[in-house]
Amino acid sequence: MKKKLGLALGAGGSRGVAHIGFLQALEEEDLRPDLLCGSSMGAVVGGLYAAGVSPLTMKREALGLKLRNIASLNPVPLRQDGFLSMKKARKRLVELMGERSFSDLSLPFACVATDMLRGESVLLCEGCAVDAMLASAAIPGVFSPVGFANFGMLSDGGILERVPTQQVKNMGADVVVAVDVLGDLMEKKITGRLVNTVLRYIDIMDTHFTRKLRESRDFIDLWLEPDLGGMDQYKVKRLGFAYKKGYELGKEHAGEIRRLIGG
Repeated sequence: MKKKLGLALGAGGSRGVAHIGFLQALEEEDLRPDLLCGSSMGAVVGGLYAAGVSPLTMKREALGLKLRNIASLNPVPLRQDGFLSMKKARKRLVELMGERSFSDLSLPFACVATDMLRGESVLLCEGCAVDAMLASAAIPGVFSPVGFANFGMLSDGGILERVPTQQVKNMGADVVVAVDVLGDLMEKKITGRLVNTVLRYIDIMDTHFTRKLRESRDFIDLWLEPDLGGMDQYKVKRLGFAYKKGYELGKEHAGEIRRLIGG
């Protein structure tokens, strides 16, 4: 009997475009996940896929992406908990997938966000999927936190759960494949600007937690990392490169995934 394949798509900003290439490669190999859980950019890609948006459509959107198309500067940002607003991003996501609830998606999907009031990770799997995806992707200090359902302030899921493997296992996956587009922390020059310093703090903590996750969870059947070199997750550049590396990763491991699920 074929086992249920669950994909845990990790956080990673612009590096997360690799998830699109990975999904495209799996589709070409006639491998499709039975359920998905994403964090931050992994939540955006996973949610679109679960809504039936093809990887090729996502690729076209991603490669034409400009920051001004998805974000705008908040007036008096220090009083609004973030420099940028996600209103433009929400509008584009709704154009692509509609304002569907999780229950209306084509595949079981969930995403993680960080509850800034309670200081804990939360799983979002009910209500408007687009709003949940945006909450999961709201990088603290850059984007304003997102109010969702009973949660007042939600921010980036990657703060506490860069790759939501336990969550996808709990959703019913027999085989858990994790895709971590960030990998180990690389050396990076700090410019002295406040936002860059805060983001570096997050990267350091995030990598420390993820190393422990990768080494300690025996239910993770396959942990994959595309070779993205020094690509900066916070810059909207080299998106075609990220797609290509994700695609190559999917092609390289398609046979192994097929064996794991017994297909």
